[in-house]
Amino acid sequence: MLNLTYAYKINLNSGKTALIDQTLEVCRKVWNYALRERRDWINSRKCRVDACSIHSEYIIPADTPYPSKSLQEKALTVAKKTNEELKSINAQVLQQVLRKLDTAFEDMKRKGFGFPRFKKFGQMRSFVYPQMLKDPLGQDWVKLPQLGKVEVIMHRPIPSGFELKQARIVKKASGYYVMLSLQLDVNLPDTPPSGHPLGIDVGLKKFLATSDGELIKRPRFFEALAPKLKLLQRRLKYKKKGSKNQAKLAKKIARIHQQIHDTRKDFHFKLAHHLCDQAGMIFAEQLNLKGMAKGMLGKHTLDAGWGQFLQLLSWVCWKRGVYFAKVEAAGTSQTCPECDTHVSKNLSVRVHECPKCGYKTDRDVVPLKLSETGVFLPLDRRWRKLPVDGMRWGLSYSV
Repeated sequence: MLNLTYAYKINLNSGKTALIDQTLEVCRKVWNYALRERRDWINSRKCRVDACSIHSEYIIPADTPYPSKSLQEKALTVAKKTNEELKSINAQVLQQVLRKLDTAFEDMKRKGFGFPRFKKFGQMRSFVYPQMLKDPLGQDWVKLPQLGKVEVIMHRPIPSGFELKQARIVKKASGYYVMLSLQLDVNLPDTPPSGHPLGIDVGLKKFLATSDGELIKRPRFFEALAPKLKLLQRRLKYKKKGSKNQAKLAKKIARIHQQIHDTRKDFHFKLAHHLCDQAGMIFAEQLNLKGMAKGMLGKHTLDAGWGQFLQLLSWVCWKRGVYFAKVEAAGTSQTCPECDTHVSKNLSVRVHECPKCGYKTDRDVVPLKLSETGVFLPLDRRWRKLPVDGMRWGLSYSV
């Protein structure tokens, strides 16, 4: 099954804009109410029997079941019969909010994420229509439940054969967008390794270094607009809370953040296509991006956006038929690619210079050049000295 998501900007009149804003606000209230239910139940079970609080205590009967997704969905169905605000919103949209909250609790246990948070006014930015109407797509419009026909700026056509499964309405600083989830019942084989191999290494001094010796400078997306953001955020601090001037300034700040995001993503996409133009196989380092983002250079790491770049690169490689794989990178910068001598150096040393053979090159190119003399096995993460006929990056699936 092949799934694609296409994003389009939509043009709305004042009535449909108000309906979307009302839907977002009701979704926010449902999220907060359901989260408060779960939170109160959990807190009522935390207190020890012999050490109850002398200030306050949750009065919830001991036989009250945990407010799971199924129970909250049933309670929402009952509440829609009497609550006019809930009755005015599509039922499936509200059910998706409860499912998203349940997923947040599962990710907290399974992936170690933080406890789900309450959403302030205006923080709910999107909602989903999980089921579409009949014949939902036209030449320049899309038909959505409750909203009806909505004008869409079709900057690229929808591929033939795909079926529209669901739509997500997203509110951004630059306007409203619809994310169309397309599905095609087809099985595609994985891209086999073939063609010219290319190893890449990401960094802060240079954004990217390749095994062919190409060095790409790191654009400083956030730092370029940081002074302007600092000035506007200082002004926002002294605006009256809830005033129109505060809302105008907050929207201006949001537009700058979106500009940074769009510029970074555009750079990542163009660089991914540039790499795919040069190679038939691309290999990247397996990095601990979460740990690096928490270090002293975390701000610069997040500004570079390595995680987004590697994710987009894997997608572009799959789309263009280029093989992509991640390999272990520990300790490879300490070995000379010419004579295998161990050359110890810290991160402040950016140039590799071997005292034995005199080989000199950029530090980021060293682990990529090592592949000229051996075969790296990505599956068991071992380096073996085997001859390679003219290939810099060899592959072997025998573990």
